[in-house]
Amino acid sequence: MAVLERSLDELCINTIRTLAMDAVQKANSGHPGLPMGAAPMAYVLWQRFLKHDPAEPGWPDRDRFVLSAGHGSMLLYALLHLSGYDLSMEDLQDFRQWESRTPVHPERFMTPGVEATTGPLGQGAANAVGMAIAERALAARFNRPGHAIVDHWTYALVSDGDLMEGVSAEACSLAGHLGLGKLVFLYDSNDVSLDGPTSMAFTEDVARRYEAYGWHVQRVEDGNTDIAAIERAIAAARSETQRPSLIVIRTTIGYGSPNKAGTADAHGSPLGPKEVALTKERLGWDPEASFLVPDDARRHFRSALERGAGWRSEWQQRFEPWARANPELAAEWRRRMAGELPEDFPRRAGEVLPRWESGAQAATRDAGGKAQNALAALVPELIGGDADLAGSTKTTLEGSSDFDGQSGEGRNLHFGVREHAMGAIGNGILYHGGLRAFVATFFVFSDYMRPAVRLAALNSLPLICVWTHDSIALGEDGPTHQPVEHLASLRAMPNLLVLRPADANETAQAWRIALQERKRPTALVLTRQKLPVLPVAREVLEEGVRRGAYVVADAADGKSEGGAPDVILIATGSEVALALEARKTLAGDGIGARVVSMPSWELFSQQDEAWREKVLPRSARARVSVEAGASFGWERWIGESGRAVALDRFGASAPGEENMARLGFTAERVVQAARAALGR
Repeated sequence: MAVLERSLDELCINTIRTLAMDAVQKANSGHPGLPMGAAPMAYVLWQRFLKHDPAEPGWPDRDRFVLSAGHGSMLLYALLHLSGYDLSMEDLQDFRQWESRTPVHPERFMTPGVEATTGPLGQGAANAVGMAIAERALAARFNRPGHAIVDHWTYALVSDGDLMEGVSAEACSLAGHLGLGKLVFLYDSNDVSLDGPTSMAFTEDVARRYEAYGWHVQRVEDGNTDIAAIERAIAAARSETQRPSLIVIRTTIGYGSPNKAGTADAHGSPLGPKEVALTKERLGWDPEASFLVPDDARRHFRSALERGAGWRSEWQQRFEPWARANPELAAEWRRRMAGELPEDFPRRAGEVLPRWESGAQAATRDAGGKAQNALAALVPELIGGDADLAGSTKTTLEGSSDFDGQSGEGRNLHFGVREHAMGAIGNGILYHGGLRAFVATFFVFSDYMRPAVRLAALNSLPLICVWTHDSIALGEDGPTHQPVEHLASLRAMPNLLVLRPADANETAQAWRIALQERKRPTALVLTRQKLPVLPVAREVLEEGVRRGAYVVADAADGKSEGGAPDVILIATGSEVALALEARKTLAGDGIGARVVSMPSWELFSQQDEAWREKVLPRSARARVSVEAGASFGWERWIGESGRAVALDRFGASAPGEENMARLGFTAERVVQAARAALGR
């Protein structure tokens, strides 16, 4: 029987290998080596441990599997097809083609069963940490004695490249600190990168590094054929619940290839028709057959359907009595799993959001903290934290404890000085489902987060990024900490909502908008310094922020032709107050100036033509933009003849008010720009 089982195991593993070879060869593009080397570990995990149901890929209590080494995507696609997911043989044969469901790297929104979009190395590893955090947080919220409706594991397959990237080091350091015991990494240690042997640049003892992180570490010396050792290691990892686990599995990239196994040639290029045929012969395969799935292998893989149905049925039998005993909790569960806010959120948000009176002064970071806490009371799924800057970002959830990686209690995550991982972990929480994640740091350090923010935008993840200290006005920390080009670069990113509010009340509405977003990440860009509260009616401000731009003050005090303003001053954030000062001076000169607050280019661009014309009428003779950041992109709103009061250089180390004055952010300069735009 053992011989028969081994023979069936080998048949199934070689089915994965040959499907990967054939798909890459047909596309004439791809990475065959990793699937060929990692097939045994993936097979053992999926057939003997992974709790999932191919018929219901979104079943909430499934185990999560992340292929962090996304370049080896054919490994995952083969497993999904063979296990019975809605991924056909035609899809495998369409690998890397236009609008294929088997793209070059796994994309969650394209392929059923893909838990995270991976490819940028290290991101998937950090996503998996976020998923493990989410599992613990949901277990703490919903499990009751005798009713464990949240009880699953998170697995990731990581490569040498993943573990070279700094994002994985940051994330895994935090995972060890938190003691995320239901997190297991399978490390495909094959010592080969795209350029050649990893020894050219990567010679550290990874196992000892992870032990230092606080992980449980095991080694499997023969990951090519010793599936019993792989199985024992995974079982041992599951028995260690106080620490995350790393299993270092030694493999041969391109295993089975007579001439390319163990070399960089097998990493990122097709093997070639002759080498594919030779490899199939060595594996005992028909060299002439393409995309062959033997009947015995298909039957064995498809047993996942029966196991999955059984696991899901057993969970449903636990869920139903739990739901009857806890009807309010069950309603919350269903709502959160659907990614919806409480039904009465719009009304209650309007009731609980703080309101500041005209004439008051408040930093928008302070206002953001107050608004966040008011809304967090309505949205229990809100969880997150900062990069060791809570005292500055004002993002601590008051009345909630720090997150505990063992119990899952607490909503405040201390990420430490780890912005890169923080963003990717936030994405992992959102990939998992059932929670809303926010992250916070200084705006200039959005640079460290950019890969994760880009992936959030690509995957329509509603990550909330709170970025404070938004300009040169932060002062003495100097140009290294003063963002200049960041607004322009982030506005260039598709599907990212950027909000730079002008006062405390706009900030409160920005938080409300961020929580109502379901299909894109939001950037809340906030000030360190205090700003005056705008003299705007509540209804006007709320509608205006929701629409992205609105009239704060019109040209009533100045002369204008045909009722239209002579000049429109379009400002964001702290510079709206400057524009209002300039308006008064221009009125004294007989120039009618309209002041428009534009907290969001993205929201304004979504409005119909009638609203855009109402706010920015074409009949106005001139437009001027006012923003303490790069001028790049403002021509979209001010036109070629407009003027930009902007900053196209780095800042300086001086008090914030002095920085603003010396670098030209004064009412006088705005007046000069308006006159120049009008030809005066």
